[in-house]
Amino acid sequence: MTYQTINPFDGEVMKTYTAISDTDLETKVAAAAACYGTWRHTSYKERATILAKAAELLRANPDKFAKAMTLDMGKRIDEARGEVQFSADILDYYAEHAERFLAPVELNPKVGKAHMEISPMGIIFCVEPWNFPYYQLARVAGPHLMAGNTILVKHAANVPHCAVLFEELLRDAGAPTGLYSNLFISHDQSNKLIDDVRIKGVALTGSVEAGRTIAARAGRNVKISSMELGGSDAFIVLEDADMEHTIKWAVWGRMYNTGQTCCAAKRFIVVDKVADTFLEKFQSALTALTPGNPLDEKTTLGPLSSEGALVGLLAQVDSAVAHGAKVIIGGKRLNRKGAFMQPTILTDVKPDNPAFRAEFFGPVAMFFRVKDEDAAIALANDSDFGLGGSVFTKDVARGLKLASRVETGMMFINNISWSDAELPFGGIKNSGYGRELGDMGIQQFVNKKLVRTGDFSAPV
Repeated sequence: MTYQTINPFDGEVMKTYTAISDTDLETKVAAAAACYGTWRHTSYKERATILAKAAELLRANPDKFAKAMTLDMGKRIDEARGEVQFSADILDYYAEHAERFLAPVELNPKVGKAHMEISPMGIIFCVEPWNFPYYQLARVAGPHLMAGNTILVKHAANVPHCAVLFEELLRDAGAPTGLYSNLFISHDQSNKLIDDVRIKGVALTGSVEAGRTIAARAGRNVKISSMELGGSDAFIVLEDADMEHTIKWAVWGRMYNTGQTCCAAKRFIVVDKVADTFLEKFQSALTALTPGNPLDEKTTLGPLSSEGALVGLLAQVDSAVAHGAKVIIGGKRLNRKGAFMQPTILTDVKPDNPAFRAEFFGPVAMFFRVKDEDAAIALANDSDFGLGGSVFTKDVARGLKLASRVETGMMFINNISWSDAELPFGGIKNSGYGRELGDMGIQQFVNKKLVRTGDFSAPV
């Protein structure tokens, strides 16, 4: 595996990083184990001081961190700055609330007294993706470090500069050696790490294929794991939706991060009465996007993360068309240097088309026309994924009822606003299991121990 920064805007190879040897890996694992021996006994206040300082450093240097992200994987600079801010918010959130989230829970047995006490588990191995290079790290570092664990991270091969910067961030904030370690390692080294008895939990955000492989290996080793494996979220538009408001969210929901978001609008399910209007306005808004250098704030359409990502997405579109789908707009790469693709809308995607159950990780939207609300719900639920979803209607009570009927981990009414540290994030079906963020996120890799007292006579 080669860890490289290749600017997706122009294809320039900016830096190649050296993978670590097995000897170096053992040194890092040993350091994490040694650090855990002391870190688990530090006070919440001591832990919070480091996390809060890291958040402060992120906010003090937004352009430094944002530019590295843009050069690593092409995120538009304004979105990159927003991610830096959100990452700082996550670290602050857990620094402030961890002690309350992990406080002992009093129980009420019929006889005697009992409580649950919560303690850390040890080293957590995290395998993270490229699409949110800091947010993905903050949402494991914030909760699991505050819980008293230590972390080893294998970040994606195409965002190595971001990986290094985040490790340096925590070190500059006062993290002891071994608390948080970035690993430039191979898949084989990763597998051996999951087998290592010192690793107590495994967290992955990635593809379904990666999830199956890593979850199976963790399971063989009887280790707890969490999996966030992407989605194909339904964006449901009812006949009473505020169309101007809806279109803005449709564009953001599909095109944020150039469409490379797990919890993104990917299947646009619109009731027949407003389908033509929606499609016309959606098409017009997408074609108005302006491609350009993602470091330029005027750019509204950035590149995909890599040439490989672009080639793979184009092949998916070609396959969808070969199986009967129609391209309303786009479908091709842009005639310019870099990993740019035209915003694309596909229609007539039938259940026997491979695209029907696929995830398009880029600027490709599938459009479905349905007769009514019940048909919309049935189509939304006819998916192998179950991460998020949204419904747009002026009747919020109606939206709440519909949300309860959609089989997914998250549902949004008249928005797709998942970016709050307080809100648990995760899904069902092939979208994985476990939750990150919120109070649930810090509960993922801890031991919840029952302690009971009472003057009982032993059973005869």
